[in-house]
Amino acid sequence: MRSCLLLAVILAGQPVLLAAQAPTLSPSTRQFVSIEAPVVALTRARVIDGTGAPAADDQTILISNGKITAVGKTGAIRVPAGARVVELTGHTVIPGLVGLHDHTFYTTSARSSQLNTSAPRLYLGSGVTTIRTTGSMSPYAEINLKRVIDKGEAPGPRMYVTGPYLTGETGASGMHQLLTPEAARRVVAYWGEEGVTWLKFYTTVSRAAMSAAIDEAHKRGIKVTGHLCSVSFREAVSLGIDNLEHGLFVNTDYDTEKKPDMCPQGSMAKLGSLDLKSDAVSATFKEMIDKKVAMTSTLAVFELFVPNRPPLEQRVIDAMAPDVRTEYLTTRSRISENAGFGISPEVFKKALDFEYAFVKAGGLLAAGVDPTGNGGALPGFGDQRNFELLIEAGFTPVEVIQIMTSNGAKVLGAYDRYGSITVGKLADLVVIRGDPSTKPADIRNVVTVFKDGVGYDAPKLIESVKGLVGIR
Repeated sequence: MRSCLLLAVILAGQPVLLAAQAPTLSPSTRQFVSIEAPVVALTRARVIDGTGAPAADDQTILISNGKITAVGKTGAIRVPAGARVVELTGHTVIPGLVGLHDHTFYTTSARSSQLNTSAPRLYLGSGVTTIRTTGSMSPYAEINLKRVIDKGEAPGPRMYVTGPYLTGETGASGMHQLLTPEAARRVVAYWGEEGVTWLKFYTTVSRAAMSAAIDEAHKRGIKVTGHLCSVSFREAVSLGIDNLEHGLFVNTDYDTEKKPDMCPQGSMAKLGSLDLKSDAVSATFKEMIDKKVAMTSTLAVFELFVPNRPPLEQRVIDAMAPDVRTEYLTTRSRISENAGFGISPEVFKKALDFEYAFVKAGGLLAAGVDPTGNGGALPGFGDQRNFELLIEAGFTPVEVIQIMTSNGAKVLGAYDRYGSITVGKLADLVVIRGDPSTKPADIRNVVTVFKDGVGYDAPKLIESVKGLVGIR
């Protein structure tokens, strides 16, 4: 997929060419811009570059014409005369987060809303510079939203748009039922022509329909992922799927009572006793790794169904519309009062361990918030919560940053353009007050988010959508 900016490798001394290449930001977008100059130098910062390398202190990052042109020890990097210098003592810079399951619609237990205003601002303000929508209830809304953001008419992350959910005989309204292989090919061809770059299967799709859809998608350069149940992970891998969502929570490889093409009831409740060292789990990992099928972690949305989790944050409550706040808090109370209504702590812990074991076996793990469920995992804020949850799973903070940046870019086939703080890549950067590698909660302290070299005022973006989540 092309970047939302038509960038070239330009020298810092050619601002006229830059003006010809970059889109003109509208006044409604520009109101959120805090740093914009032909050359920007971020100095005295701690840098975690997204490659898995340890944090480096007292670093300078040079940005020119939307790209990273130098990274190194402050004092060793020559800062050109006239550059905009931003001194960042006490701050950490990481790559822009890549949200691999980041819808622009949002649900509570009582509603579903397309958030064309609040979702893009929350994502960008939280440090998420790229999203894949991973299933859409309003594909044209997302196609049009992507176009508006690409043109600079609204602030937001670059978007990889996924077509409508592709399911079987049963599915929520707004999903497309694939009942035959012929229908599957037709639907894939249609959405490919409309411009989506990913497609997503849902829980009751059949193997025959999935196989035909994957074949047609790959012919057209489209990739496919899935929130599965009727088809297990190993079955999907054998059919050629590119990515698998949600990890252990939706994998029916280990349900001995599962029937072909049927979504068994109660599978999740059985997972607490799963032996992660078993041959069955090893087989899942081996086949995924051999076929280069990545897994997307979405711990933040599943945590909502564990009693008394996550910790209540005032900023989350403030972002919600009043009715939405009531809906979420009511559901949260119901889960805390009736543990059987949600996900047991034992199953949640097993899912964390499953993702850790997958990576240690050699698997590629990325992450996204999935702002659905009962409404407590908001766009952007939930991505930040994933950072803390992956640390809870056993990863180091540096490893988690790699998962949430470089790995996401690799899944999207765009690691040559962004995903790490590397010379020549797009300047997608997150400036954080504090050090999330020693204090994970600091991941929330986003000050400035650079997307394509333009710095956005993160607190101003967040403030602009207070009380709007669930409405627009």
